[in-house]
Amino acid sequence: MRGPVPWIVAGIGVLAVILVAAAIGGRDKSDETVPAGEWAQSVCGAVGVWRGELEAIVEDIRTPNATSTAGGEEPQSETPQGRTGFVRKGVERAVEATDTLVEGIDNAGIPDTAQGEEAANIVNRWAESTKDEFEEAQDALDEEADTISDAVDQFTAAARSIAVALTGGVQALADVVRLDPQLTQALAASSTCREVREEAGA
Repeated sequence: MRGPVPWIVAGIGVLAVILVAAAIGGRDKSDETVPAGEWAQSVCGAVGVWRGELEAIVEDIRTPNATSTAGGEEPQSETPQGRTGFVRKGVERAVEATDTLVEGIDNAGIPDTAQGEEAANIVNRWAESTKDEFEEAQDALDEEADTISDAVDQFTAAARSIAVALTGGVQALADVVRLDPQLTQALAASSTCREVREEAGA
């Protein structure tokens, strides 16, 4: 059965995502050493909320409707400007969601294990690089498409960046598993991490 977090997030906006992330992440423990299990729960909670929001964005882009939160234009408006503007809204949402992800991962602290600092760095680097990639996609969309073909190319590139980011999060956690046996156990024992793996099909 699919975990509940993405289904909850799929129907709400970025403000609600921030509130959910705060509830999962708890208080700020950036630069503090924390138990491995606590770190695993906090990181996977942040990743799970972020993943749910990105899945909702992808769904909005694939199946737009008149009331979609990703854009205000009617889906029948297939002008290059209209389509690109719709996709741009989705990328803006991805940037905002990733801002929350970066903050949540930073607030998780450093796991108290032999390789804890490097493990925290791996996940932090992934989150920061994902944010940079989305911001680059956002900048690319600032140039208006002249044709439907150009708009489709922009849409495809933006959608691809989201798909790559989703798989990158799972890869970052897999790198942590290979790095530190203690964190392997903590990630395996975390119910939140299990939900993230199930959602990713890992």
